[in-house]
Amino acid sequence: MKSETPTFKQAMLAALPSLRAFALSLSGRADRADDLVQEAVMKAWAKQQDFKLGTNMQAWLVTILRNTYYSQMRKRGREVQDSEGTFTARLSVAPAHDGVMDMADFRRALASLPDDQREALLLVGASGFSYEEAAEICGCAVGTIKSRVSRARSRLQDILKISGPGDFGPDRISAGAVAKAFAE
Repeated sequence: MKSETPTFKQAMLAALPSLRAFALSLSGRADRADDLVQEAVMKAWAKQQDFKLGTNMQAWLVTILRNTYYSQMRKRGREVQDSEGTFTARLSVAPAHDGVMDMADFRRALASLPDDQREALLLVGASGFSYEEAAEICGCAVGTIKSRVSRARSRLQDILKISGPGDFGPDRISAGAVAKAFAE
């Protein structure tokens, strides 16, 4: 007598106890395990057309559950728990227009550099090439590249009127507002 292939729903229901046990072993908490099983079942139900009846439903569901669990763990690693809103209340962002204007000034200053200095600076400073690699690309000595980069950096500092680290970031007024927000 040939056994009848269970329906999708029957196969899924039969796999639930072992699926929950696996979820519990992954998460270590019953409430999280139940949530994992629920999410895996919902995903499987939505994709039931991808499952071939008669194949291993349990393996398919365990794969979905496992992938769901690891996706949640990656997501949680990037999130900050702030249920009271403490961190959110202290956040402050400098206006975007300052950065846009600073970038426009930098682009104009960079464009005003001699071609050889701009090329050396972009190779070493922006593209991350070593001095040796930049020298090979430009077909010149390493010392020449170092000199060009140094002259380019000095020239940019002059053009942009940068005298030290205090000249970067928000101006004095904005910096004061940011410092006050973090002091509270």
